[in-house]
Amino acid sequence: DFHSPYGCSKGAGDQYVRDYARIYGLSTVVLRQSCIYGPRQMGVEDQGWVAWLIIAAVIGQPITIYGDGKQVRDVLFVDDLLDAYDAAVDHIDVAAGQVYNVGGGPAHTMSVWAEFGPILEKLLGHSVPASFADWRPGDQPVYVSDVRKSERELGWQPQVGVDQGIRRLYDWVVSHKHLFA
Repeated sequence: DFHSPYGCSKGAGDQYVRDYARIYGLSTVVLRQSCIYGPRQMGVEDQGWVAWLIIAAVIGQPITIYGDGKQVRDVLFVDDLLDAYDAAVDHIDVAAGQVYNVGGGPAHTMSVWAEFGPILEKLLGHSVPASFADWRPGDQPVYVSDVRKSERELGWQPQVGVDQGIRRLYDWVVSHKHLFA
């Protein structure tokens, strides 16, 4: 169930890639990526929400949370994503034609604002104001990737913890604040 036109377009792309493997024998792999974040991410409100919230908090931009802020997402640090790509290439004999969820999984989750807001406040040393707006159409209350197939077949699992990854992104944003002025 793709939940939105955006999800439907991603699902159609996944199917094309799988069909090229099945019909033409190409060594294609679908990696369904979850909430990716990390240094050099120029997040905006609609894409790259972890980076966007850090950037907005650091430079004093208004923050709007859609929904109640308790919606849960798994997050995946970019270094772990790159390791997943390497694992798919290294195991292409098994991975060709397959679909893998590549996200933080249950061990790397947080709520969009109820948990992330306090993390930001601790990093900044002060409160971070936010306003709330209605839920966006198609937004899911909880999304956590099931990464067991990736672990089993590719030997891959996320290594960078949520606190460590957020700290690394925060430090990068602070040291590159001029990029967001």
